[in-house]
Amino acid sequence: MTIRYPNGKKYIPVQRSARVDNKNLSFSNRGKTLEDELNETNEYYLANNQAVIHKKPVPIQIVHVKYPARSAAVITEAYFRSPSTTDYNGVWKGKYIDFEAKETKSMTSFPLQNIHEHQVEHMKNVTEHAGIAFLLVKFSALDRYFIVPYEYFEKKWERMIAGGRKSITLSEMEEISIEIHAGFNPRLDYLSALDSYLQKPGIETIERQENL
Repeated sequence: MTIRYPNGKKYIPVQRSARVDNKNLSFSNRGKTLEDELNETNEYYLANNQAVIHKKPVPIQIVHVKYPARSAAVITEAYFRSPSTTDYNGVWKGKYIDFEAKETKSMTSFPLQNIHEHQVEHMKNVTEHAGIAFLLVKFSALDRYFIVPYEYFEKKWERMIAGGRKSITLSEMEEISIEIHAGFNPRLDYLSALDSYLQKPGIETIERQENL
């Protein structure tokens, strides 16, 4: 099936990373992507009445469909109707949650080219309306996960726009983010990490000042 962007360019999907045989990983998690892990985590949150968070559907306009059999239909060409915003959103403890999930194979930095300008603008808008926006980044080769609150990510984005480095180094990631550790159930308990972050002294004062 051919999928095209609104400008007509052909969409080329990112290749899935090869399965990693690491003795430190559980057998049930081998070969899973960050999306798989987050979907499992969100199902756990929903089943345990902790939060309602889902992956956003991709807005696609179907152009051509073939019918190889009377009871079957195959989509052969489609377009993205509009640019997507972020990957996940939902409600948790009365708060609106909105975040983008990204993986990188690099062991030293997270490339900012993985994020699009309209996604940054969307996260900014969410934050200005008192929502919680962030990135959830996985360093696949290191099996490390980081939550990057938008207010900290924004500074690195503006640095790039001003002509500075086009990535966030691992050491910077460790400094500005909340690291989460993979577990069994839920797989990635990012909400507990967010809870700890939001309860830090001074966070609410900073948010109020930014929203004035």
